[in-house]
Amino acid sequence: MIRYSITDRKQLGGIEPLLQSIARNIAEGVEYIQIREKDLPVRELTALVRKAIAIRANQPTRILVNTRADIAIACGADGVHLPSDSPILNYRIPGFLTAVSCHTIADLIEAEQAHASFAVFGPVFAPLSKSHTGPTTGLAQLREATKAVRIPVFALGGITHQNAPSCIEAGAAGIAAITLFQSSQ
Repeated sequence: MIRYSITDRKQLGGIEPLLQSIARNIAEGVEYIQIREKDLPVRELTALVRKAIAIRANQPTRILVNTRADIAIACGADGVHLPSDSPILNYRIPGFLTAVSCHTIADLIEAEQAHASFAVFGPVFAPLSKSHTGPTTGLAQLREATKAVRIPVFALGGITHQNAPSCIEAGAAGIAAITLFQSSQ
């Protein structure tokens, strides 16, 4: 099961606890970490990404930056994570990962056609990191989604240690989460 950690410094209480969480996840072998600090000014986000890359050192964890391919490239990150309505083709750089958030099977098909490296799909369950009043996709739709495309699909939304295995059984290549990877493990 591939693990995709998504950061939220506000949930942890700031940058320093976030860096500690990143270090713990890297030490535990989490395969991907998405720096998702949307409201940080450019200078602070750049510094955070550089610190995360330095913590990673020679470990295999891949660091992606949410929406800011310019910062990802400038800092030497492994890729970018984009919303489903982004112009994905603009980020086709050899060796540079492009992950896409998808909420429908049509989103997944579009991401695959645009050569996305992989996609996160959901919310499969009600998210734990924020209030959510909209519909969830559920395991049945996750199963359909994973069969609709060849790119890896990670289950997102309300993922816990208890329901992660059912996501993998439904065909997900891995799980993506904020709370699961930021809570004390």
